[in-house]
Amino acid sequence: MEWVNAIVQGVLTGGLFALFATGLSLIFGVMRLVNLAHGDLIILAAFLGLAAVEGLGLHPLLALAIVVPAMFALGYALQRGVLNFTLGSGDILPPLLVTFGLSIVLQNVLLEGFSADTQRLQAGALETASIEIGAGLSVGWLPLLTFGVAVAVIGALQLMLFGSRIGRIFRATSDNPSVVRLMGIDNRHIFALAMAISLAVCAVAGILMGIRTNFTPEIGPARLLFAFEAVIIGGLGNLWGTLAGGIILGVAQGIGAEIHPGAQVLAGHIAFLAVLAVRPQGLFPRLRD
Repeated sequence: MEWVNAIVQGVLTGGLFALFATGLSLIFGVMRLVNLAHGDLIILAAFLGLAAVEGLGLHPLLALAIVVPAMFALGYALQRGVLNFTLGSGDILPPLLVTFGLSIVLQNVLLEGFSADTQRLQAGALETASIEIGAGLSVGWLPLLTFGVAVAVIGALQLMLFGSRIGRIFRATSDNPSVVRLMGIDNRHIFALAMAISLAVCAVAGILMGIRTNFTPEIGPARLLFAFEAVIIGGLGNLWGTLAGGIILGVAQGIGAEIHPGAQVLAGHIAFLAVLAVRPQGLFPRLRD
């Protein structure tokens, strides 16, 4: 039963990893940008949620009503005011350097504003509430909620990408930005919208992560690593593949923790390397339309 529990908990943890990875996958799919500050932006969202909870007395889930629009606006401003100037030359180095610098700046700003103390979003009974699904096996409501939110977010993004005008523009911009410009569409605005949506997803991931586990200003790169591994395992540009990648990563970590408590993160890295060695394009790479 311990192994079944490890797998079930790993699947649910994979939902959180998928939320980490979804925004990263969207940004890479639309503008071929690897955002090295992605993990730090997730942590920024968690700290914004902490400020809303402590300053306004809100429940962390209600704080989403403030944090999601704030991160959406930040994403639009960041892309339109900074990152757009690094794209278009064909050289991947400028955006990498800018997002790396942004990562360092965010970590230091959060350290100055909130100190290096470990923080947690207090959600009351939601943190410990669980449901019995069998003899010796129970599942927490918070992991279930997180997994459900991950499925809902990815489903909504998939519907937007393949069932709306803005989604068709995103896909056309990804395939051939030059042709899209000739049709009178401002790529700068499209890229900014994509980054805004990505950071809105980061807000959801950051709040749910902050309820589930402790966080500090410097753990952003570790969240980026989990996101990157989930994206690569699932296949670049495939949002449902990202969910599958997150689940595989979570299950690997769950099994690793069952084998030895110190092997949890290592097992996830080994699973990532195994997939990369066998299928460098990922398990479910996006098929071109």
